[in-house]
Amino acid sequence: MIRPLCALLAASLSIALVEARQKPFEPDPPMTCDACAEWNAPQKPFKVFGNTYYVGSAGLSSVLVTGDQGHVLIDVALTQSAPLIDANIRALGFKTSDIKLILTSHAHYDHVGGVRSMQRHTGATVVSSARGVEALRLGKPTADDPQAGTGAFPAVTTNLRVAADGETLRLGSIAITAHYTPGHTPGATSWTWQSCEGARCLSVAYVDSLTAISDDGYRFSGDASHPGIVDAFRHSLDVVDNLPCDIALTTHPSASGMEKKVQAREAGAAQDPFIDAGACRALARSARAGLDARIAKEGARR
Repeated sequence: MIRPLCALLAASLSIALVEARQKPFEPDPPMTCDACAEWNAPQKPFKVFGNTYYVGSAGLSSVLVTGDQGHVLIDVALTQSAPLIDANIRALGFKTSDIKLILTSHAHYDHVGGVRSMQRHTGATVVSSARGVEALRLGKPTADDPQAGTGAFPAVTTNLRVAADGETLRLGSIAITAHYTPGHTPGATSWTWQSCEGARCLSVAYVDSLTAISDDGYRFSGDASHPGIVDAFRHSLDVVDNLPCDIALTTHPSASGMEKKVQAREAGAAQDPFIDAGACRALARSARAGLDARIAKEGARR
């Protein structure tokens, strides 16, 4: 019995040494906002489909796409969300240190606040649209953002890469495509990829925010300071309408009804509630109605 006991002790020591070498997560200072506590409430991580996993909080999405040569993480929410996301990734059995790319949707504090600390922890390359990279470097929304007054976030100034509209990024077995969808912000980007379970492959879309909301005094229509924004917004909705989309995920999970879908799945729904080929079209249709209502309201104020 001596040899097995020695082997067990050696294995335990090896595990302890590995754990000791793991770099502790060092988040940036927590952000303060009216909805921050609600947004950052814990959410049990789960597999969406294939190699796609939800690792965000209850109110702010973060999505992990795993691959044979490293992983891709989309959005890192608030600064205080980053350690929660790290813990969720590890709870699923993956290594946060294996993240090679961090992609972003739009550069507001509630979606990119934790990017800098996650990049610092992993050494990953941060990828965004051209306008998204501009805002990440600034550490705040650009001046022409409808919500330019939205709070600042930790600036990301190193290891940044621009993804062109329609460009497909490849990391081993992962191929993920950028789709510029400006409107909510000038640099808004949606992402699509395929996830497979056995021979069955589905298209997953991470759809950026599509709401026409703004700071006080901003007008989407009839303002010479940002001509063409309404046309750009409408084009973005056409893009979303036509995305490859068997599964739609959104920057705020409530926008795509994630909580109800999780509950239905856990209750043993006959059909997987996350699989819905009409989900992106429904998101675009709802956003068109919201944009039309906003423009009509602006016209009524003249």
